[in-house]
Amino acid sequence: MEQQYDPNTLEQIARDHWLANNSFAVQQDDSREKFYCLAMFPYPSGKLHMGHVRNYTIADVIARYQRMLGKNVLQPMGWDAFGLPAENAAIKNNVPPAHWTAQNIDYMREQLRQLGFAYDWDREIATCDPDYYRWEQWFFTRLFEKGLAYKKKAEVNWCETDQTVLANEQVVDGCCWRCDNPVERREIDQWFIKITDYAEQLLTDLDKLDQWPEQVRTMQRNWIGRSEGVDLDFDHNGEALSVYTTRPDTLMGATYLAVAPQHPVAKAAAVNNSELAAFVEAQSNIKVAEAEMATMEKLGMATGQFATHPLTGKQVPIWVANFVLMSYGSGAVMSVPAHDERDHAFACKYDLPIVQVVDKAGDEFSYDASTWQDWYADKADTTTINSAEFDGLDFQSAFNAIANKLEALGKGKPTVNYRLRDWGVSRQRYWGAPIPIINCDSCGAVAVPEKDLPVILPTEVAFEGVGSPIKKMPEFYETTCPSCGADAIRETDTFDTFMESSWYYARYGCAKNDQAMLDGEADYWTPVDQYVGGIEHAILHLLYSRFYHKLLRDEGLISSDEPFIRLLTQGMVLKDGAKMSKSKGNTVDPQSLIDQYGADTVRLFSMFAAPPEQSLEWSDSGVEGANRFLKRLWKLVHRHLAAEPAPVLDTATLTDQQKNARRKTHETIGKVNDDYGRRQTFNTAIAAIMELCNELGKLDDSAQSRAVMDEALRAVVLMLGPITPHVCHTLWPMLGGEGDVLNAAWPVADEAALTRDSIEIVVQVNGKVRAKMEIATNTDKATVEADALAQDNVQRFLEGVTVRKVIVVPGKLVNIVAN
Repeated sequence: MEQQYDPNTLEQIARDHWLANNSFAVQQDDSREKFYCLAMFPYPSGKLHMGHVRNYTIADVIARYQRMLGKNVLQPMGWDAFGLPAENAAIKNNVPPAHWTAQNIDYMREQLRQLGFAYDWDREIATCDPDYYRWEQWFFTRLFEKGLAYKKKAEVNWCETDQTVLANEQVVDGCCWRCDNPVERREIDQWFIKITDYAEQLLTDLDKLDQWPEQVRTMQRNWIGRSEGVDLDFDHNGEALSVYTTRPDTLMGATYLAVAPQHPVAKAAAVNNSELAAFVEAQSNIKVAEAEMATMEKLGMATGQFATHPLTGKQVPIWVANFVLMSYGSGAVMSVPAHDERDHAFACKYDLPIVQVVDKAGDEFSYDASTWQDWYADKADTTTINSAEFDGLDFQSAFNAIANKLEALGKGKPTVNYRLRDWGVSRQRYWGAPIPIINCDSCGAVAVPEKDLPVILPTEVAFEGVGSPIKKMPEFYETTCPSCGADAIRETDTFDTFMESSWYYARYGCAKNDQAMLDGEADYWTPVDQYVGGIEHAILHLLYSRFYHKLLRDEGLISSDEPFIRLLTQGMVLKDGAKMSKSKGNTVDPQSLIDQYGADTVRLFSMFAAPPEQSLEWSDSGVEGANRFLKRLWKLVHRHLAAEPAPVLDTATLTDQQKNARRKTHETIGKVNDDYGRRQTFNTAIAAIMELCNELGKLDDSAQSRAVMDEALRAVVLMLGPITPHVCHTLWPMLGGEGDVLNAAWPVADEAALTRDSIEIVVQVNGKVRAKMEIATNTDKATVEADALAQDNVQRFLEGVTVRKVIVVPGKLVNIVAN
């Protein structure tokens, strides 16, 4: 064994061994419990960053640990390869996105190999590969035929800079998440998938995900936004003007209606009102997303139109308001300014009537229409007032009575509604999977036949600036209708990249199958047992994946209901208190760290610096500390192997020091097993291993000490194997381990080693510690009491008082109560 730790040499040897033996390839094996471990795949941007390293190391530790437990473990890797950054890079560097992406994939793949991640590279996928998106296109045509995919004009978030539609989740503070330029509202043709048909399933099945962070489940519940309310109709010129409300108990306090600038009533009223027309035009292109509606200034204008209240028959004015979105509900809301803060602010600004119809008992709940108080919107312990026949009712009674009356009059009905809206999946960009639809003047939208799939995206393209090159390529979009044979136009929109990332986990299960999207092996591996990724994907990615999984299930392609059983959301990597980013100039290049310290040091620091779900603060000294520990471990093994060979362990002859060291070994095995498995707190597991190594360093060179050391070092190597696999691959055979440490069984704590001959307990007098004493573990209660009372310092505090009671907590303490 070399005296000095040389990571560059030993890590290359380990990687060469894994590659030559295809060590991480895995197949279906019904004789063993399967375990599918997956980290969210990266966008091939060109270089790994420390966030990647942390994310993938967490998953790799879990995968290797589960393998040592004897499970059949799959851990694949691939590339979320479509998307806008490749287009931006193409424009900047004058390189086609396909070439830029392929180069980045090659570089990042090598970086991942250098970090020793246990990936089954035989299953590698790239979403820009036609062999991958072919099946996505095929599945979309199935959804189209079932009526689950459709095209309609819709008000969308439009980024003028990037010339593309954005999902609500992709609008941050009113700006595009990619280019950070303002987003506006625009109405264009878009393709949608009916996620709303699955809203209730997506909501109720969250209860099955008891191994997900509650924060993520709450975020999804809020996004789905289930509410119980009433759809009701105001009459406007003989036609129904429909609104939805969750508070029918406040219906008698509705003093105006607010409609979106794009609402037909607003447009009709603006025809002969130039001032209103200008307002409608200005507000129709408002550059904010839904999330900013709550905080922006409320602006409105009267239409001069009125609607008839469905119960009172009174005329209610109709206003155009900038806080109402046409894309949500009917584009009209019933405004009750006495009991809704937004409506109240609007009414005060424009001097509209405010009528209190809900009251609450107690002096602290006095009502003042001029000043908003939070209790006005409360529905708990309230009573209706100023509501005619509905006076004196609590919330639920008023809800039911008013809903029943509306239903009897044919003017409303109870309804369950959702905040969730159908998933807009089309983008006006180039670098994405083509949508497999042909537009025919006679037949309308027609799905591309299966025999003609995939619709391949041209890769040799030139960018002339803004817009998609395929929209200027007749050789791509000119075609014939599959139904009638007439000239037709191929769809030039491409899929949102969330389409690819919503099912990639399942494709890993049968990545090489060119005859089917998914097969029996994919069903064997799914659902993913452990998924690792950032909390920022709680809605953007995880909700879509859950939806897509249910679509796959209903198509008969898989049998499970949910894609991911357990979810770990790792924290960010920070430097100087800020998230690492190129714009802040605070990034750390993992490659330079690998070159300087070795991959194991980088992995060890990533796992030791913080619990996985918390942010990790970068520390140069922390990296150096991780490297020092590996050097210390190497020296500990070197010193042990340089001595006489260890004899057979004889537990009956061990000294107290040797017993304590052996007990520490097996206590550490138990703790690390729990930290890796149940708790997933890898930092505390590493700390425990470090403590054990410190204890082992105190052992003498006697024969049985060497035997204790021998057992302990093998346990240390096994426990560190998932975190620092290269050095453990090297040390394992040196310590007499058989085969690869990768395939070695996880160590099992010896219960006999955990027993103690004696223990230390504290002695309290009236709850305050006055002494500590060492007793044999089998000492009876009477002897423990007597020994406690006999302690010199205890006797001092018992002088002149009477002992009333002696309480013995076995193995912990004795409390003497005296006065």
